[in-house]
Amino acid sequence: MSGSSRLRRLFWFSITILSLALFMLPSASADPVLDVSINGDTRHFERDALLARPEVSNVEIVHDVAYGKTMRFRAIPLAVLLPGLGASVDGVLETVAVDGFAAQLPLGLVTNTDPAKAVAWLAIEPADAPWPPLPGKTASAGPFYIVWTGASAATIRSEQWPYQVAKLETQPSPGSRWPALAVDPALPATHPVRAGQALFVVQCLPCHTLNGAGSGTLGPDMNKPMSPTEYMTHDGLQKLIRDPRSVRSWPGLLMPGFTADQMSDREIDLVIEYLAHMAARRKSQ
Repeated sequence: MSGSSRLRRLFWFSITILSLALFMLPSASADPVLDVSINGDTRHFERDALLARPEVSNVEIVHDVAYGKTMRFRAIPLAVLLPGLGASVDGVLETVAVDGFAAQLPLGLVTNTDPAKAVAWLAIEPADAPWPPLPGKTASAGPFYIVWTGASAATIRSEQWPYQVAKLETQPSPGSRWPALAVDPALPATHPVRAGQALFVVQCLPCHTLNGAGSGTLGPDMNKPMSPTEYMTHDGLQKLIRDPRSVRSWPGLLMPGFTADQMSDREIDLVIEYLAHMAARRKSQ
């Protein structure tokens, strides 16, 4: 076989392989899908199908947490997608985002439909009316974003507004699911460390693990191999939680910090007390 024939065969072979590879790739315009798993039963909801449902409404969020301004969304009550799910005291709805953020939302919150309390909605980004990029980012909060309305919406913590959500799944409460988060059982119910633990679960666990416990993958473990309370001063750690860039900064820094209305100084202190307590427990075991 001549050299030119071999080159020609190689050329057409390469074209065939490339064509097959492109054919097998998912379409960039594929309709986004939200996976909802309730007690092991998983259903898949396509964006356009959700937007076509009669329960979808126009929802205005005056103080949207992700955007920091008034936003209007097409949204469906989250409870509609959770049929038959009771408000179990010990259960949560784990919301997993495309970047690994994993919030633990109590079932009593997400199943409520009484506007006298806080009501969860699944905001859906239409393909023909995309939302603006998030502040400081190139992507929007879509295609799926959990927002809140109702008289008690202001009580919902900042990390309980997960965006770019890909999956919702019922799980046991974090305390039941991850015993490694537990404080010394001898501590009184009103001990500040217990309050710090509760804050850590809501505000920190979506990104971090502690003793390997947690689903978040964005940040490091907060107790292994060492706790930040073992190598940072209290003031330094408080500043890091409040505004990470005031302590150290690099191009890949992801942690946004917490404003005073998201976590007070006292609440940050409580989280630090919990971390110090867990460091001491690790050393004693």
